[in-house]
Amino acid sequence: MKADPGLYDYWPYRDRPKVVWPDGKRLAFWVAPNIEFYELDPPPNPQRKAWTKPTPDVMPYSYRDYGNRVGHWRMMELLDRFKIRGSISLSVALIDHHPEIIQACVERSWEFFSHGIYNTRYCYGMDEAQERAIIEDAIETVQRATGQRISGWLAPALTHTERTMDLLAEYGLTYTCDLFHDDQPTPVKVAGKQRFCSVPYSLEMNDSITFNVQNITPRRYVDILKANFDRLYKEGEESGTVMCIPLHAYLIGQPYRLEPFAEALDYITSHDGVWVTTGREIARYWLDNYYDKAAADIAARAT
Repeated sequence: MKADPGLYDYWPYRDRPKVVWPDGKRLAFWVAPNIEFYELDPPPNPQRKAWTKPTPDVMPYSYRDYGNRVGHWRMMELLDRFKIRGSISLSVALIDHHPEIIQACVERSWEFFSHGIYNTRYCYGMDEAQERAIIEDAIETVQRATGQRISGWLAPALTHTERTMDLLAEYGLTYTCDLFHDDQPTPVKVAGKQRFCSVPYSLEMNDSITFNVQNITPRRYVDILKANFDRLYKEGEESGTVMCIPLHAYLIGQPYRLEPFAEALDYITSHDGVWVTTGREIARYWLDNYYDKAAADIAARAT
């Protein structure tokens, strides 16, 4: 096995070609709701168990189901309040389970990108034919249900194979959310030499990490989001940055968390230099205007 998968080159943050977002904005801001479906008794994967207890592990299953039944609708109304179009990290099977959610998102012109079929089915151990099948299914199912062809990918439960990025680019996708290595879009190396990039998606700002792993309070989460924004907004004056807030409706949609989070959204969107956008729009703009400059700069530093 290689020590480095070779997906990208080292590229120091300082002294890169300057990025300016549309209309002179300095920070691209996007919100990525993970709209997921978890199976109560998924097919077993020998490398990872979906649930820690023996089946049926009803508690974590039903806890996540709260998001689709209750939390999503609260979260959607909150994003409406600030005119934020969500970029949905979608468990594609949710199209069959809860079409009402999909329709509500379509009506709001939200973006859809794939988060696999279910968040309880992992890519570990998949052969190429199996991985192609889930990519093809995602493209076809989302397009049939929403009219959109997906451009982005966040692997189910962040699980991959050594060929994932190559296959995504081959099928015409343009960005991945599975790399957490930068605060600006960066080129990703793929086998077919297509233009493919990483759009920053944050684990640090992710409500799943802050609430479920770090046990952070809603008020402290607001402080963290504001501090993160302040730094990226300041640096964005020199060269455009990206801030993503990944959300899970079963977490942020809890009654006591929603209004503190609204304070953070109000703070971020009130700044003039913020481009409130989607993952697809960030990728498209950067690929069209900065991919070549980035690739040339990386190549020049390597010589």
